Amino acid sequence: MSTTCLLHGRVALVTGGTRGVGAGIARAFLHAGAHVVVCARRPPPAPVEAAGRIAHYLPADLRLPGAADDLLDRVATLAGRLDVLVNNAGGTPHRPLDAAPAERHARIVELNLLAPLAASLAARRIMAGQPEGGSVVMIGSVSGTRPSPGTAAYGAAKAGLENLARTMAVEWAPAVRVNTIVAGLVRTESAHLHYGDAARLAAVAGTVPAGRLAEPDEIGEAAVFLASARAAYITGASLLVHGGGERPAFLAAAGGGPTTEGADQ
Repeated sequence: MSTTCLLHGRVALVTGGTRGVGAGIARAFLHAGAHVVVCARRPPPAPVEAAGRIAHYLPADLRLPGAADDLLDRVATLAGRLDVLVNNAGGTPHRPLDAAPAERHARIVELNLLAPLAASLAARRIMAGQPEGGSVVMIGSVSGTRPSPGTAAYGAAKAGLENLARTMAVEWAPAVRVNTIVAGLVRTESAHLHYGDAARLAAVAGTVPAGRLAEPDEIGEAAVFLASARAAYITGASLLVHGGGERPAFLAAAGGGPTTEGADQ
């Protein structure tokens, strides 16, 4: 499905949009014709651009009190409106639960759940006053749908983010649509920090039924769809963009899986 010009003239803010998945999302929105603003604590190493157009960068740390309201006010002043908010900023180091005090884990929840909540509230204030309303897209994770050893607080925050989006969709309808992309494993410039060298990265990709990791721009294409008029009747939904998920471990343990017809599931 081509997303070219789906969002012509619209204004989109992508949090954490300067690198990795966020930059891929920003590029997809640029290709779709949107005016794109990206924010992060640090400027991008190079301008985020696509289709001969460049995303506008604004510095922001959404974990700080009042930062979300300030950022959204700056976007509204800069662009005159806001049609789409993509809550992408987030992340976590790999850390077993008992390897850090609760306060460190709370910071992960703050970044991945409370910051998107604050940004969404600030965005709604603008969107609700527009005749066309607006759209909020949460970037969730498969970590929020299954046990997440080593990233427990992150998984819990992403699970909460998906639930939060469903409630927002009900409370803010019909003016503001709210949906979640449940992203699987993505190949970014920092993928080696999570998965290891090329051989290990290939082994990880082999656990995905699609046979590879997602590209950041593919997450972006899904976000463009959810933000566009083609998804006008979609709200409170969770779109799985994970290449089929992960093969169950019992299949490998059983040497490829049970072959007896009628085996217990």
